[in-house]
Amino acid sequence: MASIPWRRPTHAKSAWDLTALLNAADPRAPQAERHVWLVRLLEWLRHAPAQPSEAGDSPAGTPKPLLKLRRFLGVLDRHPEHHAHVVGLLRAFRSEVSVVALLADFGFAPRSALLSELAERVRLRFMPQTPVTNDLAELFGLLFTQDSDADWLDQIDDGTLERIARLFTQAAPEPGPPGSSAPFFQALIFLAAQISAVGGSNIVRRRISPELLAEQPFRLLLSSSERLCAAAEMRDLTALWREAEQMRTLLAACQRAARSVRGHLQEYGISVDVLFAVDQLLARVARMETLLGLTLVADGSPEQRRQIVQLVASLVRVAARRRSVRALLSRQYSMLAREITERSAETGEHYITRNRDEWLEMLRKALGGGAVIAVTTFVKFLVLALGMTAFWSGFWAGVNYAGSFVVIHLLHWTVATKQPAMTAPAMAAKLAEVTDDASVEGFVDEAVHLIRSQTAGIVGNLAMVAPIVVAVQALAWVLFGDPLVGHATADHVLHDLTLWGPTLLFAAFTGVLLFASSLIAGWAENWFVLHRLDSAIRWNPRILARLGTARADSWSRFWRTNISGIAGNVSLGFMLGLAPAICAFFGLPLEVRHVTLSTGQLAAALGALGTEALRLPAFWWCVAAIPLTGALNLGVSFWLALKVAMRSRNLRLTDRSRITAALRRRLRTHFMSFVLPPREAAGGAG
Repeated sequence: MASIPWRRPTHAKSAWDLTALLNAADPRAPQAERHVWLVRLLEWLRHAPAQPSEAGDSPAGTPKPLLKLRRFLGVLDRHPEHHAHVVGLLRAFRSEVSVVALLADFGFAPRSALLSELAERVRLRFMPQTPVTNDLAELFGLLFTQDSDADWLDQIDDGTLERIARLFTQAAPEPGPPGSSAPFFQALIFLAAQISAVGGSNIVRRRISPELLAEQPFRLLLSSSERLCAAAEMRDLTALWREAEQMRTLLAACQRAARSVRGHLQEYGISVDVLFAVDQLLARVARMETLLGLTLVADGSPEQRRQIVQLVASLVRVAARRRSVRALLSRQYSMLAREITERSAETGEHYITRNRDEWLEMLRKALGGGAVIAVTTFVKFLVLALGMTAFWSGFWAGVNYAGSFVVIHLLHWTVATKQPAMTAPAMAAKLAEVTDDASVEGFVDEAVHLIRSQTAGIVGNLAMVAPIVVAVQALAWVLFGDPLVGHATADHVLHDLTLWGPTLLFAAFTGVLLFASSLIAGWAENWFVLHRLDSAIRWNPRILARLGTARADSWSRFWRTNISGIAGNVSLGFMLGLAPAICAFFGLPLEVRHVTLSTGQLAAALGALGTEALRLPAFWWCVAAIPLTGALNLGVSFWLALKVAMRSRNLRLTDRSRITAALRRRLRTHFMSFVLPPREAAGGAG
C-alpha cells in the first residue's frame, strides 16, 4: 500500500489541494496511515488558505477552520466516491479506537504525585508521539495541537453539527453499538473508581472534615455508578433518573469533602502531593458531572450533539494545559505559596504597630536588636582578621550572623530588615478586601501603620548600633591605646560602603536574601507541622524517657512556637555569610549590604579614624549610602514577598490607581503619620 501522497506544504497555495487530501483517504490503508490522514485533515482545516467563496452567507468573524469544515462537508456531499472513502475510514477508526480512555483518563495524571506528572508533561512536550494506537486519549494530542482549536469548535453551528453527526452515523461499525452513550457510562465507572481511591487514601482522608465522611460518599460513588450503568443497559428510565439524582448528590458530597481539605492544612501542614491529589479529584468530579449530563439526553439529539462538541472543546483546552509544564508548576506554586505566606502573615501581624504604645514597644525591641548587632559587628571584623579562606571566612561569618539573629529572636527583640518579608503577606490579605472607597482607605491605613513600623525598626536599630560601636572603639583607645578596628580596616570600610561603588546593587541583592529567608521560615514551619514533630517531641516514648513529661512538653511548645523564627534567622545568617563566597566561586562579584551591619561597620571606621573621618568626603558618601541601603533592603524584600503573597491568592491590583491616589493624598495631608504614631491611645486612621 502506497503511503499518503500528501503533506503539509511550506509554500505554494496550490499545494493546499483538498482534492489531494481526499484522494489520500483510503479505508484499506494501515492504521498508522489512516490516523495520519485524520491529523492532516485537522491541519488542513487550520492552515489551508481561505478562498473568497467559502465565506458565503457566514457571519463576519466566522473562524476559518469552521468555514473549511463546511467546505469539506459540501465536497463530500457532491462527490459520492470521496464520501464513501471518508465514511469507510471513519468506520475503521470507530471500530478500532477506544473513546473510553479519552473520557475517563485524558487530562489526569496516571499517579497522584506531582513529580510523576511533571515527568509525564516533560515527555509529552519534548518527545514525539506515535499515531499507531487504539487509544483515542493518546491520539487526541496529535489531532488537536493548538489552543485555538477549542474556539472554533465552540462556534460550530447546529446545521454543521447535524451534518457531522450524519457522517459518523453512516460510519457506525457493524454490528452497531448498543447506543452512543455506552462509552459515557463506562467512563463514569472508571472515574468513580479513581475518585473513590483518592478520596479514601490516607493522605487525603485524614485531612477531610469527619462530618463530611459520615455518609461515606467516596465508597458509595462507585456502587452508584455501577447501578446507573445497569439501569442504562436494561433501559429502565425510572431507575436511570433515580440513580442519576443519587450520583449528583454523592458527587456534590465528594466535592465538599475534597474542598474541606484546604481548611485542615493549617493543622496538618501542606504537601504538594496532597494538593495535587485533591486537584485531580476535583477535576474528575467535574468530568463525571459533565458525562452524567450527557447520559441523560436522548441519543443523537441536537442537545447531545451540542454537549459532545462542548466536551471535545473542553478536552482541547485540557490538552493545552497538560502540555504546559509551567501551568502545572504555577498552580502548585500558587497553592503552596498561599500556605507559606499565610503562616508568614500571622507572624507579620506582630510587626505592624497601630498605636503609640505598640510603636514605642517596636522602638524598644529595635534598640535591643541594634545592641546585639553592635557585638556582631566586632565579631565579624575578628573573623576577617583571622585570614581564613573565602569559604571558611564566610561560614564563620554566617555562624556569627545566625547566632546574633537567633539571640535577638529569643529575646523578643527585632532587626528591622526582617520585617518586610513577613509583613507583605499580611498586607496581601488586606488587598482581598479592597472593594470600595472605604476599604481602600482601610488598606492605606494599614500601609501607613506598616511604613511607620518599619521606620521605628530602622531608627531603633541604627540609633543603638552606631553609638555602641563608637563607644567600644573609644574605650579601646583609652584602655589599649588602639581601637579594636584599626585604620587599615577603616579605610577598607570607606572604600567598600561608598555610594559611588556597587553598594546599591549589593543592597538589592541582600533584599533578595531577606525574602528567601522568609520563604525558608514558612517552609520550615509547614514541614514541622506536616510531620507533626511537636506531637512527636511531646509523646515519643524515647524522648519522654530521656526528658521527662514536663521537659518534653516544654520543648514541644518551644519548637512549635519558634521553629519559623529560628529557621528564618539561621538561614538568613548563613546566606549573608556564605553568599559572597559562593558567588565568587562562580565568578559573580556579589556581596551583601545589610543596613544595620553596614552602619555598625561605618561606626567602627569612625571610631578608628576619629574626628578626622568627619572631614573626609569618602565618609559622607558612605553615610549617604546608608538610607538608600535600608530602603533597598526593605523595598526589595517587601516587593518580592508581596508579589508571592498576591500570586498565592490570585490577586491582581485592579484598584491600583485608587490605592496610589489614596496614598498620595495621605502623604500630602498627613505626612508625619508615616513617621510618628497618633497621639490617641488606640490606632486611628494614621
